Amino acid sequence: MVLEALFNPFTIKKKPWQMFTAGFLYSIIALAMSYVVFTEIAGILMIFLIVIATLPILYSTIKGEEELDLEIKKESVLLKEHTKVLVFLMFLFLGITTAFVLSYVFLPSAMVDSVFSLQQNAINSVNVNINAEVTGNITKIDLFSRIFVNNLKVLFFCLIFSLLYGTGAIFILTWNASVIATAIGNLVKIKAAESIGGITSYFSVAIFSFMRYMTHGVFEIVAYFVAGLAGGIISIALIKHNMEERSVLVDALDLVLISLGLIIVAGVIEVYVTPLFF
Repeated sequence: MVLEALFNPFTIKKKPWQMFTAGFLYSIIALAMSYVVFTEIAGILMIFLIVIATLPILYSTIKGEEELDLEIKKESVLLKEHTKVLVFLMFLFLGITTAFVLSYVFLPSAMVDSVFSLQQNAINSVNVNINAEVTGNITKIDLFSRIFVNNLKVLFFCLIFSLLYGTGAIFILTWNASVIATAIGNLVKIKAAESIGGITSYFSVAIFSFMRYMTHGVFEIVAYFVAGLAGGIISIALIKHNMEERSVLVDALDLVLISLGLIIVAGVIEVYVTPLFF
């Protein structure tokens, strides 16, 4: 593929910032093609096009991480290597999110409503469920429990998708990027309409909106990537018949435990820290 050839999967760990460009470019192209060719299903088709574009580089990367499990026996060294992958995956996520936020804010309203209708419906559905649950007095512990359970479900699907499809978690994460971008873009439009200041106003509102969702969101996304990496490593190990290697199982288990710890941290920040500032 032409898009695949733009970025070298064997050097990307050394230049993780390139994945921001990759995510941004893949998203803009996917959005344009899906809207022009299949307008009615553009919202979900663009997710699939992004996934298709990112699959080769992600598969090569996860395959390399599984091979490291066989070469490196010290778990601390392995986790350090995995951190490099998580960094470039976060750049990929931020590139996709940025592209969608800019598209949501600056594209014509009719096009935005068509492309991001599924994402808007998903946000509305979540808000309705939250409002239905949060009636009467609710403690922060109760709220934390609900947030943790919801995040745990996403974490589970990231693990299962990656286990079954190797790099399947990228679909869930790309979808989440589009939903988060829709929420941020909508907040940017609302806040910008309330203030005056042109480009400066948009920039300050964009920073506020980004921090509002990503203060805790970054921990959630990293947790999902960690779980996806664990599932991908197990998937490739099964294909290559390397599951008898204890190092593979230990590494995957450590990654799952780390992802669980991260969603706990994310829930604490969302319930107790984010409301203090936003």
